[in-house]
Amino acid sequence: MEALLEEVQRVGYVNKPVAEDIDLVAEINRLKKEKNAVILAHYYVDGSIQDIADYIGDSLGLSQQAAATPADMIVFCGVHFMGETAKILSPHKKVVIPDLNAGCSLADSAPADKFAAFKAQYPDHIVLSYINCSAEIKALSDIIVTSSNALKIVESLPKDQKIIFAPDANLGRFVSKKTGRDMVLWDGACIVHIDISLEKLTKLRHDYPEAKFIAHPECQEHILSQADFVGSTTALLKYVIDSPEQTFIVGTEAGILHKMKQAVPHKKIIPAPASQNNTCACSECPYMKMNTLEKVYNAMLYEQPEIIVPEDIRLKAYESVARMLELSEPASR
Repeated sequence: MEALLEEVQRVGYVNKPVAEDIDLVAEINRLKKEKNAVILAHYYVDGSIQDIADYIGDSLGLSQQAAATPADMIVFCGVHFMGETAKILSPHKKVVIPDLNAGCSLADSAPADKFAAFKAQYPDHIVLSYINCSAEIKALSDIIVTSSNALKIVESLPKDQKIIFAPDANLGRFVSKKTGRDMVLWDGACIVHIDISLEKLTKLRHDYPEAKFIAHPECQEHILSQADFVGSTTALLKYVIDSPEQTFIVGTEAGILHKMKQAVPHKKIIPAPASQNNTCACSECPYMKMNTLEKVYNAMLYEQPEIIVPEDIRLKAYESVARMLELSEPASR
């Protein structure tokens, strides 16, 4: 076991070969029953993982599931901060993720020491932090928000309450514009959402003039200004399902297209184009794509890599996350 832990610390995941003839889906389902495990997956992971998950959702929904699950083990298929959030909410459960290397550019943009110094400059402000941040940043925050509930939470605060919003400046600007609240913004961003190309998008909209362009609020302001609808990942999915329109250009990580195409196979779903040339000509998160079925299987079999959050950090972070869940409760029904 010691050698396994050393290996996980060195490479970030359980690097054990999986037999070619193994039925991964069947084995994962077997281990799920055997270990009373639940698989939570974000909309951005590969479709094959979404298909075997017990729950698929955005950050708010996944947090709610992590807090409520009766399972003994949570297998979190997403990125590192999501596994941390699950551990913050369910400290007595074992939380494993397929690959410790699955980080988040947005979370990385807010180092705890620098943010603490930034926060100290505004002693009369409360800190609202987007859930895409580390456990240390959550511990320095008063309330956590997601793209699903940020508007509601900001509007619930007294008008004269001064606010620091971190770490996503694009989401912060969107919320500020919508609510009319002047907030101090930490200058962080998601590499996936800021990589959507306006030039390529303009051409794509010319090619598909009937298409509705929908976008996530982590996108830059000049992209959001082009959108017919702006919303969280779950809100984008709902829009595509409910809308009478038949063609959509989707401005967020391309993993959501899997669920959209399952939900409305008769509609045309087009990913918004990325500035960088890549295999899909779309916006893909390299960290989300580190999740594979093989890594999910090994994580369940060996119960590694395990997420550990120091208790002093967890307790402080729990307060800000619990406050979010409390303020979000009516909207989740």
